[in-house]
Amino acid sequence: MLGSTMRVSAEPLVGRGAELAALEDLLGRRGFCTVEIVGEPGIGKTRLLAELEARADRRGGLVLSGSASELERDLPFGVWVDALDEYLHGLEPRRLAGLPDELGHVFPALPAVGAVDRYRLHRAVGALLEELAPLTLVLDDVHWADPGSIELLSALLRRPPDAPVLLAVAVRPRQMPDRLAAALERGAVTRLDLTGLSLSEARELVGEPAEAVFAASGGNPLYLRQLARAGVVTGAGAVELGGVEVPRAVAAALGSELALLSADARSALAGAAVAGDPFEPELAAAAAALEEARLMTALDELLAADLVRGTDVPRRFRFRHPLVRRAVYESTPAGWRLGAHERNAAALAARGATAAERAHHVERSARVGDLAAVAVLREAADEMALRAPSSAARLYAAALRLAPAASAAGAPPGVTAADLPPAGATAATSSAAATSARADLLAALAETRMAAGEWREAHAATLEALALAPGDVPLLARCAALEHLLGRHQEATARLEAGLRALPGEDGPAAALLQLSLARNAFYAMDYAAMRDRARRALAAARTTDGQGLMASALGLMALAGAFSGDVPAALAAREEAAALADVLPAAALVRHLDLAMVGLAGAEILLDRPDAASRHIERALAIAEASGQGLFLPILFWTGTIRTMLGRLREAIEVFDVAIESARVGGHAQGLAWNLFGRSFAASAVGDHATALTTAREGAQLLAGAEPSFPTTGTGHALAAALLADGDPAGAEAALLEAGGGEGLPRVPGRWRADSLELLTRTRLAQQRRDDAARSAALAQAWAEHLGLGSAGAMADRAAAALALAGDSAEAARLALRSAAAFEACGAPVQAALSRLLAGQAFAAHGDAERAAAELEQAAERFERHDASGHRDAAERELRRLGRRSRYRRSGASEIGSLTERELQVARLVVDRRTNAEIAAELYLSTKTVETHLRNLFHKLGVSSRVEVARVVERALSESASAPSGAG
Repeated sequence: MLGSTMRVSAEPLVGRGAELAALEDLLGRRGFCTVEIVGEPGIGKTRLLAELEARADRRGGLVLSGSASELERDLPFGVWVDALDEYLHGLEPRRLAGLPDELGHVFPALPAVGAVDRYRLHRAVGALLEELAPLTLVLDDVHWADPGSIELLSALLRRPPDAPVLLAVAVRPRQMPDRLAAALERGAVTRLDLTGLSLSEARELVGEPAEAVFAASGGNPLYLRQLARAGVVTGAGAVELGGVEVPRAVAAALGSELALLSADARSALAGAAVAGDPFEPELAAAAAALEEARLMTALDELLAADLVRGTDVPRRFRFRHPLVRRAVYESTPAGWRLGAHERNAAALAARGATAAERAHHVERSARVGDLAAVAVLREAADEMALRAPSSAARLYAAALRLAPAASAAGAPPGVTAADLPPAGATAATSSAAATSARADLLAALAETRMAAGEWREAHAATLEALALAPGDVPLLARCAALEHLLGRHQEATARLEAGLRALPGEDGPAAALLQLSLARNAFYAMDYAAMRDRARRALAAARTTDGQGLMASALGLMALAGAFSGDVPAALAAREEAAALADVLPAAALVRHLDLAMVGLAGAEILLDRPDAASRHIERALAIAEASGQGLFLPILFWTGTIRTMLGRLREAIEVFDVAIESARVGGHAQGLAWNLFGRSFAASAVGDHATALTTAREGAQLLAGAEPSFPTTGTGHALAAALLADGDPAGAEAALLEAGGGEGLPRVPGRWRADSLELLTRTRLAQQRRDDAARSAALAQAWAEHLGLGSAGAMADRAAAALALAGDSAEAARLALRSAAAFEACGAPVQAALSRLLAGQAFAAHGDAERAAAELEQAAERFERHDASGHRDAAERELRRLGRRSRYRRSGASEIGSLTERELQVARLVVDRRTNAEIAAELYLSTKTVETHLRNLFHKLGVSSRVEVARVVERALSESASAPSGAG
């Protein structure tokens, strides 16, 4: 079925036999695949895409296409809107009902609901493509795509739709942004490089003139046709047109072609070049200042000359080639262009266009001091900020360029005439308002620069804003946070301390905020005593004004500081008060303090052997962040994944880490990416996926190479060491641990995790046959565990001692491993418990007790299977086979649903409620295609073949869970 934006080529296709064969192969594949068509301007990319569209249409399925445009790079997701919006506008309401609400933030044809972050937009578009499949989606001139479009393409290449979708993109290699090039290079993309035609193919394309023009054209089909149309080759060398070197003869031929037009046709063509590509006649008429009737007559002349062409969308036309548009645009006088853009802005405003649609023309025509223009640009940037921060930042910068200087009288940026000071207002009052508003605009610019990963530019904008508003404490705290991200820790600390000294006293919310910022700085510097002291001062300052959100933040940080430093009694005391406060505060009071109040609390709890409380608090934080439109906050995602890993919810942990990694890549957040890469490595190790564990740990280590020692470097060091040991490199593993941990006792590794790292260090040394060194590491683990008094630390120390004893006293090794397993089970760490049971089974086997060995290995295999730790399950089964046994575990209903992800379990429960796929999609804000994918996964995991069987298994599992004794399992 033809899509509404599919274009039909007016030109023959010559040559390209190998490329067509490759496209035919891609059309015959199932699932998602991508083809990149690369070549210089005029080489035939668009023509080949048109042929792909025609062939895809003959095969059936939906075909949609769109193009990016050189002069319109501000509208977010422009190339995707061009390809899909018209089609979505024509869909029946019942088809729209099952689509994710987030799509309205991309496509104007759909209603926009609430605030949204970029990651969810990307996932929503992926769900849309699944819904539209089988689909051939063609995107032309993607080298001109806006940053939001490129981010979306990158996300789809990393996490492709699970559906038969062929995505074809055409790019010019010399004009391709680095980010686009990197995305296409990383993805599984078939690349087709187009070169010039041969002389015989040139003859087939243009006939006899080929002989005379071939050398000047270089075999470029566009240049061949242009020169053949002119009938003569004049001039040598090249001229630049829109950043592209074009043969001088081709430019001259195009100029001659334009010179033959009537005056009205030349005006209409110039107006169209300003209006856009594609363009509407009404906007072209407004830009050209032509009456619409005269414009229509001129349009017929342009169509006859093949300078513009129609599209499948009524009253929408395109230039024959982007180079034609660029040539026309550049040939117009600069003063005339200013007026044309101004007229287009006015025409769009008259028809009720959004600020984002008008911004392109406003920016190119407004005068400095034009408050109405500044307001349009500010509104457009505000609208784009969450969805496409790079585009928003450019518009904020444009608004600042046009806004009155801070010292001048006038209204602040972003206001209308009605907001101006009254006539009697003094110049000082007006100047103060302008200064305040300019600082606000700079702060908005800094936020979008930061969201786009442009840390230095964000810092520069924040410093400029602070110069205008030096007493703005939240702005000061944000500046310090940026300096920390840039590695300028001393500068951040000095700035915050200076801000504290400037305050009139040590009480109140401003003092509390600055003390909390200093506590955060101390956390990254691993100075946990200073972290606790600053958090305590923040608590005292917040208590004076009953700032409960600030109090919860301070208590959460105090608990985390105690847990990280190993002061367990202090951590537990702060944790009790923090939990009591967090549990009674409504979401509205916590929403601005999630990163410190809830994350600090949950992080402390998982380190203090309070897994259920940690899970409750971090899941609430995640729900509040999503419901409030804050988006995906990286620290929340890191701790959610970490806590789920500890609890054995490995599939769900991997899902959340993948979300975090994707979000960090999109936002350019290197530190957040490093955090979640080492978390993902831990989850992969828990599953037994050592290849992924090594890949993610190595990437995290590369990101932090050369950085000052910090909590992320210690975590990455441990993850890398574990992966290297599993990969057979114990010496490399030991080196990574010692470097990240700060030497023999691993003093940099915080809290309970030091016991984990010392246990790992013990195993790396045993693998190198260095028993004395291993014994020293095991003793350090035991001493640290006794200092902490935590069951999980003791369990790790016992496992280290068991590994050490295995070679000499297998009975003692079995005893210690079983004690470790029991302690881990009591702490709610089922996968760690199963790993200890695996070691106990090996010890019993070494001792000659095959029955006890088989029993422990069988129990370990069952637990690994229950928690989707398939790699470790396989290891347990190998040990059983060495004993001549086969695994006898059977999955009960409860363990079967234990393998489901959180989303799959939601779908399964709705199946139990006898909901249809469409009803499930509406309930969970998914596409029906995505629901079908989840159902296929349910059938596979549960070993069933129908929805009725799914319902039966889930109902049985829920019944077993309800009747199980408290504390079982």
